[in-house]
Amino acid sequence: MRSTRLATAVLAGGLVLALTGCGVAQQASETAGQVGNAASSAAVCVEAVQIATTTPDLTNPQAAADRAHAAADELAGLASRAGDATVGEAINTLAGTLRQTTVDDLVTTPANWLKKKADEVSALTKACGR
Repeated sequence: MRSTRLATAVLAGGLVLALTGCGVAQQASETAGQVGNAASSAAVCVEAVQIATTTPDLTNPQAAADRAHAAADELAGLASRAGDATVGEAINTLAGTLRQTTVDDLVTTPANWLKKKADEVSALTKACGR
């Protein structure tokens, strides 16, 4: 009888340790995932800012508009890889602005276009830094 109780206690203790170990392993896995997402978002942020801060050649408005459209496509791809929803939204907003860029924007109101783009890059850097 005593050996049965001892065996039951040992098995119960082993089960508790195993379950506790599983919980710790799960927490470690979740923490590693969060670190991985943060690293992924940081890399996406760096790449997005590099793309967005490329200086347009306003002496050739058509080429500048074409480059803005290409940058929008690159940014859209990055947004889907962002591990953080706020970062993804900021990248998508910037991509939308670049996608809508027209030659007329660059010829008649380049300062307005550059300010809007700068404001959105600023919003992106804030989202990346939070």
